[in-house]
Amino acid sequence: MRILTCNVRYSAAQDGENSWNFRKEVCLEVVRRQAADLICCQEMTGEQKQFFAAGLPEYEWFGMSDLAQNDNPVNSVFYRRAGFRRVSAGGYWLSRTPHIAGSRAWKSAVVRLCNWLRLEDVTTGREFRLVNTHLDHISQPARENQMGMILEESGVYLPDYPQILTGDLNCGALNPVIQAVLKNGWVDTYQSIHGVLDPGNSFHGFHGPEDTNREGKIDWIFVRGKCTPLKAEIIQTMIAGRYPSDHYFVSADLEI
Repeated sequence: MRILTCNVRYSAAQDGENSWNFRKEVCLEVVRRQAADLICCQEMTGEQKQFFAAGLPEYEWFGMSDLAQNDNPVNSVFYRRAGFRRVSAGGYWLSRTPHIAGSRAWKSAVVRLCNWLRLEDVTTGREFRLVNTHLDHISQPARENQMGMILEESGVYLPDYPQILTGDLNCGALNPVIQAVLKNGWVDTYQSIHGVLDPGNSFHGFHGPEDTNREGKIDWIFVRGKCTPLKAEIIQTMIAGRYPSDHYFVSADLEI
């Protein structure tokens, strides 16, 4: 199966010629070209979810809104309807009160949450779990505690149970957050295939290779348990001179 993680950059951002209305068709086309089985998004607003859902009719969708009274399913997941049966799904807020909508802690700049799905491959009958998140972009204590929650929660599953962790973690390879993920039995799909943990920037601010930030790869696809990476790629596609987002999308082909 192919999995894709995409920080789509929220639609209300004032990005001038890179604002959502100017790049939404490019964004959808880049996703379509990947022919992914699972599409994991971050920063997705309600209007972006509706646009994707209309443009990807062969996919089912799941995502919790970040606040109690809005329609911004920021960590939306789209999965191919013909390929998977949803066993269960849920999520929690990355705070000291994980079941209170809109809660945050540890000086997190914004509300952060995590979505998860248990899916069954209808062809093989094999079940696996997908976890999609977006860690805080400002507070390192928040990132460490947020990931600590995810590692603790996913750690209750048997070591050989297949799990996939995707998201914009706002952390480069040397950050303690990434090191904690690796120490807890997760494997970075890109490193597994290419032998490199930090291949360069995945956030580029709409500048592509000309971007001068030194964050390295902050968009990740990890696996744990009986889940084998077969291929991994940082997608640097530009269409008609326009990038789909301020992040490169990241893909991995996996065997459960």
